Amino acid sequence: MSLLQRTLKLTLATCSAAFLASFLGANYAITAGIIAILSVSDTRQRTFTLAYQRLLSALLALALGSLVFLILGFHLWSLAPFLLLYVPLAHHFQLEIGITPSTVLVTHLLLEESVALSFLANEVLIFLIGTLSALLVILYMPGRQKELETYHTQVENLLKGILKRFVFFLRQGDGRNDAKLVKELDLELRQALEVAYLDYSDQLLQKDSYHVDYFEMRQAQNYILKDMAQTINNCQLSSEESHILAGLFQHVADQLSQLNPAEALMEEIQTYLETFRKRPLPQTRQEFETRAILLQLLKDLKQFVQLKVDFASHYRNQINEKIRSDNRNK
Repeated sequence: MSLLQRTLKLTLATCSAAFLASFLGANYAITAGIIAILSVSDTRQRTFTLAYQRLLSALLALALGSLVFLILGFHLWSLAPFLLLYVPLAHHFQLEIGITPSTVLVTHLLLEESVALSFLANEVLIFLIGTLSALLVILYMPGRQKELETYHTQVENLLKGILKRFVFFLRQGDGRNDAKLVKELDLELRQALEVAYLDYSDQLLQKDSYHVDYFEMRQAQNYILKDMAQTINNCQLSSEESHILAGLFQHVADQLSQLNPAEALMEEIQTYLETFRKRPLPQTRQEFETRAILLQLLKDLKQFVQLKVDFASHYRNQINEKIRSDNRNK
């Protein structure tokens, strides 16, 4: 939620809650606005969760407050035993999020010097008005689909860039690789996952973790790329096998896409593995070490592609629907 959106939601929730409480003749109507401010969160799910916890916390506080005031009287120092009972119980039942607004409600009973049902109903009313106002304004959340698709494109472009850099190093036989693009991708994925988690939290009825799982899959691939970058740093000899492997890396980069199930790539990688095993044995120690490094890169690439195959298998229907949608829009 942007600063502007949050500001508008807080303003609307606060003013509407205070106005409605006043219109209904509730005492301490402004408190409904304060409760609304405290109840607005960044996502729908969190707002609903906090509202439920605060409701239970408020009921607990009003019950304890009424009991303490009936026994000890309506004195300022009576707040001390109330808090000594209420705060530990709120923490015990994981309702500490409601300590502040609930304590404010209890102080109203102290000021009125009464725990009559009418005063208790007033406190429950202003609490409900404030909470419901927050829930209503949070129901509208701007869609994040466009932002997520932008991250999809940026992440895939960085992945392609990394694989093509690997192609360059394999063909040149020079492993001086600072993994700059890998670090950029790591930052991009962290930002993408933040948005994906928020989008998932905003889904109330039907949860869809496609974007979360997608970026987590790409993050797992990036961990593999970090290892591959280190491996390439040890490859100081250009060979026929390194040129063959460079062609495979180029092919993977060219076919890298959110919509590619990557099953054909896995078959191609398996063919390359069998080809590597049938190649003539290295003649020198340096050639042997280079062959071992290239074989490790090939195995890492297989693991890299396997992650995409597993993801595509799990979300086959959604990917097919996206393909059909793209074809209709062309």
